[in-house]
Amino acid sequence: MNFGSIIIRWYKKNKRDLPWRETRNPYLIWLSEIILQQTRVEQGLPYYLSFAEKYPDVKSLAASKEDDVLKLWQGLGYYSRARNLHKAAKQIAGEFSGKFPSDYHLIRSLNGIGDYTAAAIASFAFDQKYPVVDGNVYRFLSRQFGIKTPIDTAAGKKEFTELAGELMKDFPPAIFNQAIMEFGARLCRPANPDCANCPLNASCFSFKNQTVFSFPIKKNKTKTKNRYFNYLVIRHKNTFFIRKRNDKDIWQGLYDFPLIETKERIAETLFLHSDEWKKTFRGQKIKLLSISTEFKHVLSHQHIHAKFYEISVDLPMFNEPKPEWKKVDTTSVKKYALPRLIEIYLKNSIG
Repeated sequence: MNFGSIIIRWYKKNKRDLPWRETRNPYLIWLSEIILQQTRVEQGLPYYLSFAEKYPDVKSLAASKEDDVLKLWQGLGYYSRARNLHKAAKQIAGEFSGKFPSDYHLIRSLNGIGDYTAAAIASFAFDQKYPVVDGNVYRFLSRQFGIKTPIDTAAGKKEFTELAGELMKDFPPAIFNQAIMEFGARLCRPANPDCANCPLNASCFSFKNQTVFSFPIKKNKTKTKNRYFNYLVIRHKNTFFIRKRNDKDIWQGLYDFPLIETKERIAETLFLHSDEWKKTFRGQKIKLLSISTEFKHVLSHQHIHAKFYEISVDLPMFNEPKPEWKKVDTTSVKKYALPRLIEIYLKNSIG
C-alpha cells in the first residue's frame, strides 16, 4: 500500500467530525480556512459557527460594517484576517456578482488569499487538483522524507508543493488534502508526535534516524520585538475615551485607549513629566487616580508591556479633546471591537 492510500485509510478511521467537512459550499470552506489560519480547531470552531450564522453567504458578509466583523472576530487575534475576509467578500460581491469564483487563479486574486487557501478552496469545494501545503503538511513531509530545504524559502515552498502534488495525483484531491493535513495535525504533531502508532513509521526518514525534532528546517527566525504602551484612561464620572487604531500596525481597526508609546520602559515620574504627557493635556486640570502594574501581552512576534494611567478630568474642557477619540461608558464600550489586552483591563479595572 502506498503513501496516499495509507493516509486516506487512516483519515477515514480517525478524522474529526467538523462542519466544514460536510459541505462543498466554497464560502463556508473559505470562512473555515481563514478562521483556522494560526488558530487551533477547538478555538476556531465557535467563531466559525457564529460567522456562519450571522453571515450565511458572501452577500451578507459584504453588506456588513467592518466594525461589526471585527467585533464578531474579537478574541481570535490576527485581525488582518478579518479585515481581508471582509474586503474579499466585497470584492466577490462587486466583481463576481456575489458568486464565489471556481477558478483557482480567480480565487487566488481575492484579498487575503494565498496559495494554500486558494488550493484548499479549489480542492475541497471543486475537487480540483491543487495540493494544500500548510504548517502541518510541511512538518509531516519534511520528517517523512528527510527534506532539509528550509520551508521559509521560495525553493522550499516549490519543492514541498511539487512533492505534495506528485503524492496526490492518483487520488481525489479533496480527501487526499484533508487526510494529509489531518495526519500532520493529529499524528505528526510538533511537540508530541505519535510515532509509535504512525502507519508510516517504517518508511519515515526522521523516525529511523532519530531526528524527528530536527524537522522542518527554517532559514530565518523572526526576532521578538518588545514594545512599551502607556495607556491614558481618561475618565469623567462613568465615561472614558477610546480611539480607533487606524495605522498599519497591530490591532488595526480595533479600539483601545489614547496611547503614548515609548521606545523603552520608562519610570512613572519621568513619564508624567514627559513632553508627550504635557502635549496631551495642555495644562488642563487633571487628577491622576492610579497607575496599574505592568500588563504583559504576548503576540506572535511582539511582546507588549502596558501600563494604564487612570486620570480624572473636568468637562466640558475635555469634551472634544481629539476628533478621533470617542466618549463611551461601561455599557456602550461593549459594542466596539477591542484587543484582548484592553478587554482584560476593562473587566478587571473599570466599574
